[in-house]
Amino acid sequence: MFKKTIFTVACLVVTTAAAFAKEVTIPTARGEVTLPSPPAKIAVFDSGSLDTLQALGVKVDGAPDVSKILPYLKQTVENAKNVGTMFEPNMEALNELRPDLIIVGTRSAKKLDEVSVIAKTIDLTDNGDKLIESGLQRIDSFGKLFNKEAEAATLKNEITTLFNQTKEAVKGKGNGLIILVNGGKISAFGSGYRLSWIHNDLGVPMADESIKAAGHGQPISFEFIQKLNPDWLFVLDRIAAIGQEGKSAKDVLDNELVRQTKVWKNNQIIYLSAASYLAPAGAEQIKIDLNIIKAAFEKK
Repeated sequence: MFKKTIFTVACLVVTTAAAFAKEVTIPTARGEVTLPSPPAKIAVFDSGSLDTLQALGVKVDGAPDVSKILPYLKQTVENAKNVGTMFEPNMEALNELRPDLIIVGTRSAKKLDEVSVIAKTIDLTDNGDKLIESGLQRIDSFGKLFNKEAEAATLKNEITTLFNQTKEAVKGKGNGLIILVNGGKISAFGSGYRLSWIHNDLGVPMADESIKAAGHGQPISFEFIQKLNPDWLFVLDRIAAIGQEGKSAKDVLDNELVRQTKVWKNNQIIYLSAASYLAPAGAEQIKIDLNIIKAAFEKK
C-alpha cells in the first residue's frame, strides 16, 4: 500500500508538471522553432546571444570562454562550463554537460548539425544588415523562452529610445564610409553587411553607393579614402577586436593621404567597438555602438 501511494504521488507530480509546462515558438535563422519553456540547461556558442542573455539575467550553463576578447561577458562565461570555441565545439565537454538546448549563430552556425546530436539546437545568426531589428527580435525571443518578458520589454524600450536619440543626432550632418582595418589592409562596406544599419537604419548617407556587398568588404586604398573624402569615417579595427598583434587602426590611418581628408581634419573618425564584430546584435553591443556614434555626432 505504501509503495502504491508513493507511485500514485509520483505520477501526480509528473502529470501536474506536464500540465503546467508550456511551449513557445520563436523565429530563427532557419525558420520558426517550437521549444519547451524554459529550458533547464543551455549551452551557447554565439557571442551576440550570450550578450543578450546576460542583459536579461539568464543563467548560461555552457559556453566558450570569450572573456579575453569580450571582457564585459566575463560575468556570464566564468560561471559556465567551457564547451569549446565559437568555431569548434568540444563535443566531449558538451556531452558531459547534457544541455536541453544549444544555441549557435554566426561563426558557430556551421556546427548546428554536429551539436544537434546532443540536444535540440537553434541557429540565431543575425539577419545581415538588419542588425537592430535582429537584436530586438532576439530580446523578444529570449524574453518568451526564459520567462523574462518584463525584463525584455524594459531592455527593448531602452535600446529603442537610444536608437531614436542617435538617429536624431546624425540627421543632416553628412555622409559616411564604413571600413574594416585589418593590419595594413583596408576594406569598405556598403549595403548587405551587419554594419549597414548605420546607413539603412540610422540614416547616415553612403559616401559611395557603388561599394559592393562582400563578406569582408571591398578592398580599398588610402588613395580611395583621400579622393572620396567622406564626411565621417566609421572604423572597425579587426586586429584589436580579435586580440592579435599588429598595427592598430589608428596607427594605420595616421598617414599622409588620410591626414588630407575632412574626417581627419575635423576629428570625425569613429572607432566602433570590438563587440560590433564579435557579438553582433547583442543587446549590450547595440547600446555600446549607439552611444559611441551618438556622442561623436552630438559634438558637431
